[in-house]
Amino acid sequence: MSDFDVIRNFYSQMPEKINQARNILNRSMTLSEKILFSHLIKIDKVPKRTKSYVELQPDRVAMQDATAQMALLQFALTGRSKVTVPSTVHCDHLIQARVGKEKDLEYANEISSEVFSFLKSASAKYGLGFWKPGAGIIHQVVLENYAFPGGMMIGTDSHTPNAGGLGMVAIGVGGADAMEVMAGLPFTIRWPGVIGVHLTGELSGWASPKDVILKVCEELTVKGGTGHIVEYFGPGTSTISSTGKGTICNMGAEVGATTSLFPYDNTMGDYLRATNRSEIADLAKDYSEHLVADSDIEKNPEQYYDKIIEINLSDLVPAIVGPHTPDLARPVSDLGDEAREKGWPTDIQAALIGSCTNSSYEDMERASSIALQAKNAGLKSKVQFMVTPGSDTIDKTIRRDGQMQIFDDIGGTVLANACGPCIGQWKRDDIKSGEVNSIVSSYNRNFSGRNDGNHQTLSFLTSPEIVTAMAIAGSLDFNPITDKLVAEDGTEFLLTPPEGDELPENGFEFALTGHISPPEDSGSVDLDVSSESRRLKLLEPFVATNKGDFVDLPILVKVKGKCTTDHISPAGIWLQFRGHLDNISDNCYIGAHNSFTEEQGTAINQLDGNKGKIPKVARNYYENKQPWAVIADVNYGEGSSREHAAMSPRFLGCKVVIARSMARIAETNLKKQGVLPLIFADESSWDLLRVDDRLTIKGTDELGPNSKVRVEAKHSDGTMDTFICNHSMDELQVEWFKAGSALNYLRSKKV
Repeated sequence: MSDFDVIRNFYSQMPEKINQARNILNRSMTLSEKILFSHLIKIDKVPKRTKSYVELQPDRVAMQDATAQMALLQFALTGRSKVTVPSTVHCDHLIQARVGKEKDLEYANEISSEVFSFLKSASAKYGLGFWKPGAGIIHQVVLENYAFPGGMMIGTDSHTPNAGGLGMVAIGVGGADAMEVMAGLPFTIRWPGVIGVHLTGELSGWASPKDVILKVCEELTVKGGTGHIVEYFGPGTSTISSTGKGTICNMGAEVGATTSLFPYDNTMGDYLRATNRSEIADLAKDYSEHLVADSDIEKNPEQYYDKIIEINLSDLVPAIVGPHTPDLARPVSDLGDEAREKGWPTDIQAALIGSCTNSSYEDMERASSIALQAKNAGLKSKVQFMVTPGSDTIDKTIRRDGQMQIFDDIGGTVLANACGPCIGQWKRDDIKSGEVNSIVSSYNRNFSGRNDGNHQTLSFLTSPEIVTAMAIAGSLDFNPITDKLVAEDGTEFLLTPPEGDELPENGFEFALTGHISPPEDSGSVDLDVSSESRRLKLLEPFVATNKGDFVDLPILVKVKGKCTTDHISPAGIWLQFRGHLDNISDNCYIGAHNSFTEEQGTAINQLDGNKGKIPKVARNYYENKQPWAVIADVNYGEGSSREHAAMSPRFLGCKVVIARSMARIAETNLKKQGVLPLIFADESSWDLLRVDDRLTIKGTDELGPNSKVRVEAKHSDGTMDTFICNHSMDELQVEWFKAGSALNYLRSKKV
């Protein structure tokens, strides 16, 4: 399962590569640098942090079912017969939470059978491992089976950094990046900066690993980690379990970080042994000096990290963040007063634990220890309480050890081992559309409308144990540290802090029945795609862009405020079309707030003057061969790795996106698909643009590294404003742009 020979070979070469890097750096090295240099294709000069583009060779590619469709459809156009690096597909996104595990799985296998069949056939044809629906969430399965200290992987999901819990550089990417690496090309990325988070002390009481990352989110905000790896160091790191470390790294995506990781310690060795990887544990121990930062780093961190955050774990108290953003934080004890002050409903409508962020054995142990206290007091959850195990292994183990029964005893509903409500796969029928309500979860993301499609749902994120306590109390205004509950017999009692083992005393209940290895001979395997399908469609390459496409562009939408990938290409019900570019493009920008209309999802059609839904206006432009532009605000495209947020605009005729700033994955995805991503040199230029402007982009013929682009905005009154934009493309990325996409360039070179 874990490619032991490949890993052994990597470790054998790691010391020499680190020595080469040390010679050109002439200084001590952070852990991030050791791992990156060990995967750098050519070590010949010092890369400049956040500036230099480099070529890396990942050890592995992982894809979830929603993003794998487009990645594999693109791979099919490369002409390759097999993937060149170990790769896997994990069916976890297309399973909707409805009534419970078994029926939900049965329903998913029925309505998404053609998608699963396609992914299974593509995996067999091209040599990928295939994890069937119900086997588990991609990141938990990767942690249990594939991640290893010092390794590097890319994954078509923004929470791929979860594998940093085992000391791996794991980076979320779009499907085009995955396609290229599977096709044998290097992974190209800007050499990241490094933010150091110094951990001292030890967690205790109600504080949990979730509170560490919520503190980091508060400190860095949703864009403060962009272009950087968040590297944890200090004595506090070894006091946190590997799965707890995974929780922290997983949510590093919420600050825009390239990835997050922890240094090797005994907890990683313990976890590797507990998950049947003793040989890898032995190797990691033998090479452990290369799997931690050099000793001088902790002595003089300010010399090596671009920014340092100090966190004393002993001082942390339970925190909760939200609504609508993961960086709006406060202690749990303060939420009730804030909710009343701001008019948020204090009554909780639903409480949900699990997801890829918090579904480990330790998470379930700690949450069930709270649920058990309620059960013993004769209490049940006062609200809808949903439990999502992270994998079939976790599911079977907590059924054997009794935690699942405890959740059931207090009224919990066990969902499939899948993403479910965390990504909007929730058939929710307890509220009406537009109804303001509050929910709490242990998930990682809480953008408006993300969990249930209702933009009036106020979603708060915290640890599984706090979620469980709040479910029992039924209120946001409940602090389990100080507030008492009333037992069935009328007595008052205080919940004792959660407890739980990091690893099961009797070992994990492993079952790999959900995994299918590729056949030895795949020559006779055909891709299973019906020409009549509404969910899958083979791709045709995008047409290359020409100079005339950048003259007199209307502005489709001028986004005001937050514009995440959920705003650009929502998930939920739209997940069913992730393999059909035409059909999924009907959701393009439906969540974006357009400053021209002061509404969400509407635009003014400059061809006829009428207001309409943004996708319909975009299609009208496309049908009339009218290219168009998008103007965006700060941190455009934060959130998911979904490349549909770039492919759908490109498909409908978008030629350029101009923003005040962009998230890393979103910017890369635009480049890969042939859309020109520009950044205002002066952010105030955003204010110059009017609803009926026509934009002409000057300088596309002279594009090159660090070149400037001039934009002319012609106003309807005959006046014109001109402003300068920057871009971050290197020479290769300019070639992608000229070819119409990275895939077009690959096909033209037959590389």
